[in-house]
Amino acid sequence: MFEIGNSLREARLRQGYELPRVEADIKIRAKYLRALEEERFEVLPGETYVKGFLRTYAEYLGLDGQLYVDEFNSRFTREEEPHAPPQPPRRSSGSRAVESNFVIVALAGIIAVTILVVVAWKFGSTGPETSTGIPPAAVNFAGTTGKTTEKSPDAPAGPAKRKKARLVLYASGGDSWLRARSKSATGKLLYEGTLQAGQTQRFTDDKRVWLQLGAPAYLKGTVNGERIRNMPNGPAIAVVTPEGMRVVSTA
Repeated sequence: MFEIGNSLREARLRQGYELPRVEADIKIRAKYLRALEEERFEVLPGETYVKGFLRTYAEYLGLDGQLYVDEFNSRFTREEEPHAPPQPPRRSSGSRAVESNFVIVALAGIIAVTILVVVAWKFGSTGPETSTGIPPAAVNFAGTTGKTTEKSPDAPAGPAKRKKARLVLYASGGDSWLRARSKSATGKLLYEGTLQAGQTQRFTDDKRVWLQLGAPAYLKGTVNGERIRNMPNGPAIAVVTPEGMRVVSTA
C-alpha cells in the first residue's frame, strides 16, 4: 500500500515538470492532475476516467501505470452487490391441472396402442409358434440396425497465447545511448549503453518494454515485425507494447 497522490507529485517534482507542461504533453486538464495528486478522485467524472488518467499520468512520469490502477481498485473501488437471481414465474393451479390431464390422456393412449399391437401379433400369426432359441433382434425405431454411434465431444480449445512485445533496435547513421527496462521505469534492467552505428539490440517482454532514448534520431526499429514510424527526434521516454511504440514524454 502506498500514497498514490504523493508519489505522483514527488515523481513530477523530481523531473522538474510543472502541471501546465504535463497538461500540454498528455492532454489531461491540470485540475484533474492536481486532483489525482491530492487523491480527490470525486472531482473526476467517474472511475473509468480516474483509472485512465492514473495510468497515463504514471507512465508519463516513468512509473508503472498498472500498479497505480491496482492500488486505486484495492482502496477506492466499491464492489457491486450481487443481484438476486430472477425467480421463475409460478405456474397457476389451472395450468398444473391441464398438464396433469394431458399426462393421463397420453398414458392411456400408449396403453391402448400397446394392447392393439399385442392382439394383432397374436391373432395375425398363421402357423404354430416355433422356438429357435435365438431372441428376436431388437427393433430400432430410428431405422438403423441397432448400432448406435456416439459422437465424442470436441476437445476444449486451449487458452490463447498472450502476444509478447518483441522489439528490435539498430543504430543507423550515428551512435545512440539508450536504457531499456522490463515493464516500467523501476523494472528489471534489460540494457543500458551506447548503441554504435551498425549495431542491433533485441528485447522481448510479455507485457511492455520501457525505454529512455538519448539520440533516437539515429535509431530505427521494429515491433513484432512492424516498422516503428513514430520514432522521436530528440531525447524521450517511450513504452513499447505488442501493439507498437508510444512516446510518453520528450525533452
